Amino acid sequence: MSSATPRRPRPPARLPLAGALRLGRPSDIWFKPALSVVAAVAPPNLTLLALDRLDLAMYTMAGSLCALYAHNRPYAARARALAWVVLGMTGGLAVALLAASLTANAVVLVTVGALLAAVQKALCDASRVGPPGNIVLTFISSATLFVPQTPGQIPGHLALALAAGVWAWLIGMAPGPVRPHGPERRATAQALNAAAAYAAADHPGDSAGTPVAGSAGVQDGHARARAAAAAAVHSAWQTLLWARDSEPRRALQRLLVRAEVALAAPADSDPERLRAWARQLRGTGTVPRPDDLVDDDELLGLDATLAVGQPPLWRRLGPLAPLAVRTALGCALAGYVALALGIGRPYWALVTAASLYQANVTLTWSRGLQRVVGNLVGVLAYAALVPLTHLHQAALVLVCLALNFGAEALISRNYWLGSVCVTPMALLITEFARHQDAGELITERVVDTLVGALVGFAAAVAVTNRRAGDRLGQALTAAERAREDVALLLAESQPQPRPASDALESARRSLAAALVHLRTTADAAAGEWWQRALPEERVMAVEQAGHRTLAATARRQKLLARTAVRHTSTEAEATRP
Repeated sequence: MSSATPRRPRPPARLPLAGALRLGRPSDIWFKPALSVVAAVAPPNLTLLALDRLDLAMYTMAGSLCALYAHNRPYAARARALAWVVLGMTGGLAVALLAASLTANAVVLVTVGALLAAVQKALCDASRVGPPGNIVLTFISSATLFVPQTPGQIPGHLALALAAGVWAWLIGMAPGPVRPHGPERRATAQALNAAAAYAAADHPGDSAGTPVAGSAGVQDGHARARAAAAAAVHSAWQTLLWARDSEPRRALQRLLVRAEVALAAPADSDPERLRAWARQLRGTGTVPRPDDLVDDDELLGLDATLAVGQPPLWRRLGPLAPLAVRTALGCALAGYVALALGIGRPYWALVTAASLYQANVTLTWSRGLQRVVGNLVGVLAYAALVPLTHLHQAALVLVCLALNFGAEALISRNYWLGSVCVTPMALLITEFARHQDAGELITERVVDTLVGALVGFAAAVAVTNRRAGDRLGQALTAAERAREDVALLLAESQPQPRPASDALESARRSLAAALVHLRTTADAAAGEWWQRALPEERVMAVEQAGHRTLAATARRQKLLARTAVRHTSTEAEATRP
């Protein structure tokens, strides 16, 4: 009889409470989306105010809010991403306006809104557009579904949104001439600081930073710290791979190689030197140049990495099917329940449900808790601001601009804190056309928030993601194969010159990416409910073996570099008269 323990389904994970509401550090670039959205929203809204047509502000804000996107991307990639966001926003708005002009049936409109929300969620996640993701697109399309329309009004309203979107595109691209490589420099600096923090920490184990036998808590904390640093380095590589080839980009790549070396062999790295390089990347000065590797050998395998690219969009959409189904089901049910309760704005419940869905059920619970707390505090803020906004429409516009700024300034610390500004702003937007009864708005917002959160989370629990375990198995297999490929190249008895060194660097980079993907997949699977037991010990073993191999690769590449330097020096001596 086999002694193997049967793999029974895991019970639900513990749902966090206080931890979900804990404030974090603000984003390094919080001021960029905050200032951009104010610059994008203010001119259209002030123009409409001067023309006494604030009732059209919903359409201009559809385009203006596109300025929130793509601030982490190099400018060439940002131009493309922002253009797609503007087109996606306009497309969703067009569908919503067309539906609103064809029917006044609230059930049909909620169904259209739920399907739009699911499509927007899947496309935003698959394209990795970044914050704020699908939620702004869903807010605009869902709200306009319930604004009375005629077919003849649609072209004009779409033109307003598109014109504001072009202005938002210009705002997003405006810093480019002043600091053309700012996003790449910032991403590289973040990776250097993360690698320095990891290298400076107390690493129990060998010089590669691989933990030896000890308490599970120490090993788990060490693994997570290493995963966070690896994710920062991987994110920086993605940013650089989006950028156009140039000498500043290649100089940043050389620094990023040093961050990778520190990640692979922290005991052999100098954290202060890494931090000094990160500080020098601020501003527009010359990119610091490390002097411990020769030029051509520093970026081995990079061309191979560039050639691989991303998998096609349809392949990235496949794993997101459970999330899309959760979104469609949860949004539709939330809207239907709100209608059954007699709520006049069921799209608020729909948008609340759409905002919940994250990579797994546990994260969805956390987002739901944050949404409820933020909205409840936000309606109190609205009650305090209403007397001021009723003084004059100019006060209404200015308060909304301040709330736009506050939302982006606070949301990176915790979603609930940003929601404290988003909620009164959403309520005040309804007053652009006419004054609303504040008590009625507050009541409807509270009820819709609770309905959306409860029904949305119930849909997340009902639609299980049993593929998460399968994807973890695939990630494990991919990481093991990548480690084996590097190990075979390391098994060469002597360090090899190019192109063999190119193959080693390309294989090393593939292994590093596979380990980051493995950790992300394992974290996502750990938060799902009612699936078979996860191979946690195998995940830890594969990660440890992979990082040991990366450390060995770093040492081999140092040897290659020293050999190349000696060879260059010998040639120089030979040619000296």
